[in-house]
Amino acid sequence: MKKTVFLIMALALFSTCNNTSDSEKIAGSPVDEPSISKTIELLVEKSGKDQRTRIEKGVRQVASLWRQEDGSTGDFELFCPENYISDPRELEMVFEKVSRNSEILAGHFNKISLDLQVPLHLDVGSIHPIDQKFGAYNPASHIDEDFYKNKIAFIIALNFPNYSLEEKTRLGPSWSRLDWAYVRLGDVFTSRSPSELSQKYSEVSIASDMYIAEYNLYVGQLYDQQGNTLFPKEMKLLLHWNLRDEIKSNYGLENGLEKQRLIHEAMKRIISQEIPVEMINSEEFEWNPYTNELFKEGARVEFIPEGNARYQQLLNNFHALSAFDPYEPVLNTAIKRNFDGQMEISQSDVEKLFSEFASSPQLKQVADLIRQNLGRDMEAFDIWYDGFKPRSSISVEKLNEITRRKYPDPEAFEKDLPVILCNLGFTRERADEICSMIAVDPARGSGHAWGAQMRSEKSRLRTRIGKDGMDYKGYNIAIHEFGHNVEQTISLHDVDYYLLNGVPNTGFTEALAFVFQKQDLAMLGLSQPDPLHEHLLVLDDLWGTYEIMGVSLVDMNVWKWMYEHPDASADELKQAVMEIAVDVWNYYFAEVFGIRDQTILAIYSHMISSPMYLPNYAVGSLIQFQIEQSLKEKDFAREIERMYSIGRIIPQEWMKQALGSGLSPDPMLAAAREALEVIRKK
Repeated sequence: MKKTVFLIMALALFSTCNNTSDSEKIAGSPVDEPSISKTIELLVEKSGKDQRTRIEKGVRQVASLWRQEDGSTGDFELFCPENYISDPRELEMVFEKVSRNSEILAGHFNKISLDLQVPLHLDVGSIHPIDQKFGAYNPASHIDEDFYKNKIAFIIALNFPNYSLEEKTRLGPSWSRLDWAYVRLGDVFTSRSPSELSQKYSEVSIASDMYIAEYNLYVGQLYDQQGNTLFPKEMKLLLHWNLRDEIKSNYGLENGLEKQRLIHEAMKRIISQEIPVEMINSEEFEWNPYTNELFKEGARVEFIPEGNARYQQLLNNFHALSAFDPYEPVLNTAIKRNFDGQMEISQSDVEKLFSEFASSPQLKQVADLIRQNLGRDMEAFDIWYDGFKPRSSISVEKLNEITRRKYPDPEAFEKDLPVILCNLGFTRERADEICSMIAVDPARGSGHAWGAQMRSEKSRLRTRIGKDGMDYKGYNIAIHEFGHNVEQTISLHDVDYYLLNGVPNTGFTEALAFVFQKQDLAMLGLSQPDPLHEHLLVLDDLWGTYEIMGVSLVDMNVWKWMYEHPDASADELKQAVMEIAVDVWNYYFAEVFGIRDQTILAIYSHMISSPMYLPNYAVGSLIQFQIEQSLKEKDFAREIERMYSIGRIIPQEWMKQALGSGLSPDPMLAAAREALEVIRKK
């Protein structure tokens, strides 16, 4: 997962794109309509009618942000004429200065946060409460407030006004690169919230990150229905990533089905919070998740269920994010800020996209093929069926042996990064250049990628490496994160304007990470030529996208429920999450799987520590597929560099410029139909 703080102008975390319309303003502004109109007409008369649109937008945006402490209405009327820039050459010069200072502030604040969180994110020893205090500190939390006080925010808002998503969609195709950069600067100062809210969310976010990072299960301590242990005693798996991947790795193995069922039972107890707290990140006890009995040295003992801790973390995130709502004139919920603001695709459009895909007839046909391959009825954990991938025919022991020998420590993995890029078609010179801007660190959790935000700094690849070296699961995740790092490097260093650095939303960086992750075996020299290989991978894409869309729909509907029940307790939220998970399962999965009333879609840790991040994975899967289709018969490295140097324009415009068509599920569904036809004939 990409873990990065996007700090344009090094603002507080939630100074996000707000898409304020011309006529709207935050209640509390002392500036009235007559004063706004008077100021607009004065500036139009002074600067010319051809600048009326920009003047109107800028003046109204400043008025919506103006507070009593900023000055009187008269002060506002003086400020705008004194600070409006009508000369295009001066405007571009000011923009360049703002861009330079944005990179300085964003980059250094990002580095401070990165360094303060080293004890929390890296495997460098035990965590003291003081580490969490420093890690939760947001050094940028007051910069927003400061820039309103010194009027920098007002100067920028006046001269680089905000455009709504509808306007960007309609006008964007005719904009130059400089126009887009101006518009992105206009996205910065659109709302004004107290700095303590950003600091509070930072604290809540760090706490939920730590809750998830420390949620390990020693599966060697689990008893099956016969009282047997199935896993090595020392096997420690992180929720949910390692548990899910262990299920995926056991298809076709001896005792594989029993192992999968055992982990699934444990997952269900985690979702319901019936799991004994004594089992979390501890190897002192044994546990039978089927009967929910706890043992110590073979003797049954009493235990304390986790209760509602998981859902309290989710609730804390909701309260911290919804506290921003009164300060947002248009995007007045965290849901709107996440989709209309950050993703720049409305939630209704995302939901429609997912619903169309998850209702497609190809899914039931693929499920029939999976049943045939398994020789049994499907079970809920088969959402992670892994039989279409080449790795399913290679033992996990063999893969672990290869990756542990190849990568005994982070240094070995970092040294090999240029070779990995060369295997993907990059020249050695370019591979060395890109990888010189990436550093590998030993992660405490499953790992993440963290962008640099400043061209003089490196992006970070955090990966989990055990004392015996990097196992295959860790390698697979690390390759995914490396994809993020390559995107972060290209989209920072190769864009023409700093304000356009990055990608339209996290779905696009997830797309490249998925492209990399899918080629992990080839990077180990284990690719297996097969006429059916490409068609099987299409079905694997389809099935994986189906699964992540399911958990994304649960995530989105949980946030809708929390807004409908803002005073709910953690226990009420727990019940709601389980009911929503069952409802989504029964609507989209029950007919395909042949079983009802499953809660498994609620297991993802992202729901707890990364609010509404999951839909980015599903959108990213569709983008990834369209990118891969476009890359066929083309120079992979050259195309990747071209696409990701487009930068952070809106998603649909990026897709058109990069691929020639907009975001759609149709290419994957059409490819799945073809793949099914070919496979049926074999």
